[in-house]
Amino acid sequence: MLCGMPATDRGHPSPGGSTHHLGRRTLARHRREIILGELRRNGAVRVAELAAELDVSEMTVRRDLDSLDAAGLAEKVHGGATLRFRHTTDEPGFDAKFMLNAPEKESIARTAALAVEAGSSIGLTAGTTTARMAIELAAIADLTVVTNSMRVAQTFAGSPRSDRTVILTGGERTPSEALVGPVAVDSLGSFHLDHVFMGVHGMHERAGFTTPNLLEAETNRAFITAADRVTVLADHAKWGVTGLATITGFDGVDTLVTDAGLADQTIDFLSAQVRDLVVVLTSAEAGGVGVA
Repeated sequence: MLCGMPATDRGHPSPGGSTHHLGRRTLARHRREIILGELRRNGAVRVAELAAELDVSEMTVRRDLDSLDAAGLAEKVHGGATLRFRHTTDEPGFDAKFMLNAPEKESIARTAALAVEAGSSIGLTAGTTTARMAIELAAIADLTVVTNSMRVAQTFAGSPRSDRTVILTGGERTPSEALVGPVAVDSLGSFHLDHVFMGVHGMHERAGFTTPNLLEAETNRAFITAADRVTVLADHAKWGVTGLATITGFDGVDTLVTDAGLADQTIDFLSAQVRDLVVVLTSAEAGGVGVA
């Protein structure tokens, strides 16, 4: 299902190569997606070359690189930037990821929360988008939440309800503040959940949904096993990112909620792979109203 798609065309990568000759000015978030793609392919980018490819000023490119540097995804160097996380085992911390693509994550979280009914039992895995989703669930009555995310548990603790039950699994803490490993897996084995909402480190056409942490992959698979329904929350910047371990393939989940920052050909690919694809607009893109 494709919803809330923007009316304007977006730039496509050139066939068989990594150069993007857009010939027009691009939105900041889409520019940064392209820059990240170049960084992941080549390990480094140059300001002058990016300005020519994106048809923007070098000052605009420097501002984009400043944003990626602040988010912990790139490291600025003289004349350009290098990729900060170069390996499939690199795992950025929670704070480094939380503000990246914040409008997209908020829209994804708000849309996913619409699927949660009063009286249900849900799982929320660790992640910056699932942490935002927890905020959206504060008003839902008679909710049982099982999570391995310290941030999710803290969010619910900040808005307590007598009719809500929050269960935090034990386990080994990761840089992204997930609790993982045998203790978490064993505890999840005793639950039967109506719906699990899962954050991921990356999604790739061959690797599926991935994480850089082997124990987190195992823990997330335990969430999937415990669930009647599984929804992945992943913004456009996760596309093309490959972590060390595959959590599940595209056919292992029921729904993927993402945003309209993905290229058209990527949306076409995902719509053919997942059972239900939901593409959201940010509030700004939708004219002040979140659209799913």
